[in-house]
Amino acid sequence: MPRIARKLPVPSGEVLTWALQGLQREIEETRKRLDTLLAHAAALRAQTRPGAPPAAAPAAAPPSGEAVARKRKVMSPEARRRISLAMKRRWAERKREAQAAPKK
Repeated sequence: MPRIARKLPVPSGEVLTWALQGLQREIEETRKRLDTLLAHAAALRAQTRPGAPPAAAPAAAPPSGEAVARKRKVMSPEARRRISLAMKRRWAERKREAQAAPKK
């Protein structure tokens, strides 16, 4: 059956333009909604941790392209010792299990 070409009431270029404008409008609305939600989340975080400093906005990459060094958390010597002993216990258990396991 042959196809019959119909003339569209609106040129397809205009339809695409309208669609793109609608998408851009939705993107802008979504960004505004996201900004509002982020601000609300920061306010809630500030309420839940009264002594903590306010949460900083997500930082963009440094303009110079250099990586920002993160501060390292300081671990007390007692905490290091506890972790060390726990790891040694785990390694000893694995070693015992490996020796007890029948060889194939």
